[in-house]
Amino acid sequence: MSALTLTNARLVLDVEVISGHLVVENGRIAGLGEGAARGEDCEGDYVVPGLIELHTDHLETHVSPRPMVRWDMTAAIQAHDAQIAASGITTVLDALRVGLDADSRLTSEDSRSIADAIAAAQDDGRLRAEHRFHLRCEVSDEGALRGFALFDDCPVDLVSLMDHTPGQRQFRSLDAYRAYFQGKSGMSDAQFEVFQAERVARAAIWSDRNRRELAERARARDVMIASHDDATAAHVAEAVRDGATLAEFPTTVEAAEASKAAGMRILMGGPNLVRGGSHSGNVSADDLAGRGALDILSSDYVPFSMLQASFVLADRAGWGLPRALATVTANPAAALGLHDRGRLAVGLRADLVRVRRPERGTIPVVRSVWREGRRVL
Repeated sequence: MSALTLTNARLVLDVEVISGHLVVENGRIAGLGEGAARGEDCEGDYVVPGLIELHTDHLETHVSPRPMVRWDMTAAIQAHDAQIAASGITTVLDALRVGLDADSRLTSEDSRSIADAIAAAQDDGRLRAEHRFHLRCEVSDEGALRGFALFDDCPVDLVSLMDHTPGQRQFRSLDAYRAYFQGKSGMSDAQFEVFQAERVARAAIWSDRNRRELAERARARDVMIASHDDATAAHVAEAVRDGATLAEFPTTVEAAEASKAAGMRILMGGPNLVRGGSHSGNVSADDLAGRGALDILSSDYVPFSMLQASFVLADRAGWGLPRALATVTANPAAALGLHDRGRLAVGLRADLVRVRRPERGTIPVVRSVWREGRRVL
């Protein structure tokens, strides 16, 4: 692999930003420092580590872009990957459904087919980013364990234990739940009452037993476990019992602070931070950032929100760019144990993003992306 030198760049390091150059050899960072060098002129743009995404639901919208529509799997994955890379993400955990949720268009069997298609596309050299797997397990569904078993022979990096039953966690407000699902489905009030009652009854049977069994199976495979949408101290205690080390999208200050006290890393959505609040009416990422209870940002449903949110965090919360960018680079890498990436340091993978941002407050622009020293965008 040929060498690459980027010069006249603002390099975002662990604790500072320097004007200088960076040298890549054989897919690794071979050197960096202040001052100019002969190489590709970055024209004063930032050079940052490739972003690492732990939870994106974005792929599903390409596989099933409309109800009753299924797109060609390889084409859908390539479209998803292109947007991921153009957002500066070089490592992505694609969230695959296990068990059915109320608004599921895809089954657990579909998820396994997607995983196989991603692996094949990666082997064929079709993809710009490195794709890994994250199972988002709906514990209230009777088929969750059966769906999880479909991935027994598949490498998995993260398992999220989630429960979208009305009246708790993400949907503590039944009014918000009603507005969300009736708005999407067009149900009448009478139909919605039946639907809601069925969801609650199903959860009473399956949620606790599936949560415990799924956690046990994940621990047996040494797979990282995340809690999801915790709202109370009791939810956090349950997550600690299950062996969770990551708290995804806590919905209250109480749950976030309890998770932090328990030693879990806190993940929040980039869209929440960019918008200045949760679309579900739950706690804002801004609030948690101010309390020191925010470690990782995820794109959730908007891939570009990760990079945009890190700059918003640097500006609005006054964190400074190194600390803010760590929420989408070094911190998710550390959470996953991927110690070969996520920082600009000699010996690490040359997963790099060139970012232009002319003025404070403006939306950043991804100009170039390299994965292991190979330009992919």
